[in-house]
Amino acid sequence: MSITDSQDSQRRHDSLFTIRGRTALVTGGSRGIGAMIARGMVFDGAHVVITSRNADTCQATAESINAAAGAAGTTGRCTAVASDLSSVDGVATLVSWLEEHLESIDILVNNAGATWGAPLEHFPVKGWTKVLNTNLVAPFYLTTGLLPLLRNAATPEKPARVINIGSVDALVAPHWENFSYSASKAGLHMMTRQLAKHLAPESITVNAIAPGPILTDMLGHIAADSNAEAQILDRVPLGRYGNADDLTGAVRFLASSAGSYLTGVVIPLDGGLSGCAG
Repeated sequence: MSITDSQDSQRRHDSLFTIRGRTALVTGGSRGIGAMIARGMVFDGAHVVITSRNADTCQATAESINAAAGAAGTTGRCTAVASDLSSVDGVATLVSWLEEHLESIDILVNNAGATWGAPLEHFPVKGWTKVLNTNLVAPFYLTTGLLPLLRNAATPEKPARVINIGSVDALVAPHWENFSYSASKAGLHMMTRQLAKHLAPESITVNAIAPGPILTDMLGHIAADSNAEAQILDRVPLGRYGNADDLTGAVRFLASSAGSYLTGVVIPLDGGLSGCAG
């Protein structure tokens, strides 16, 4: 191998996991898992649009990410857009904004979600409608609504990416009484596979990540209770929470050139909880 070939090979290797210069949408990006994903993408040089129902929180998160990215000298940036994805009208409003402001979308991360807990015999109908609309219906219509922008970004060599955030609760029956949540995420996993099959000819890949316990502010009350925390971590073979690096690493793999030959896959990011269950 010549020096030139070696240098070219090194450049290809260095760019294998990067998403620098790409445009992404992360729903539910103002806090928790969504904010972790958005921050990781921005630090890798992407333009990331985040959405949230709370406009102030969404804007504050975008400003925080931009300040940190600027201090680190990265080229990425974050834009906040308020949107309520619990209704089809809310999805349509977001799609219209994106069509007006963007020419293409390289990466769509369907992360926005809702949950509901109630005893089995008293689980309300609204606990199904709200959760299914947010976790399953919205990702479907957002994906189909954004197909023109995804198509504008897609090529056989560099497919556009749809990444759905599922849950380990859709892989292993949870202890919690969150019946609609686990069912909605199982539906999202199946929808991932079906959309992947339909969109593969258009150079759009569709994959999902099924996180286990990721340490965010939403798990803060459990982390503060040693007994409750032990109940969770005792089920995780690796014995720890997932963190931002675990999550952003999986997203970057699926979104970068490294993951371009993968579609219709659900990755259990759960420390072995589902794979070693039994």
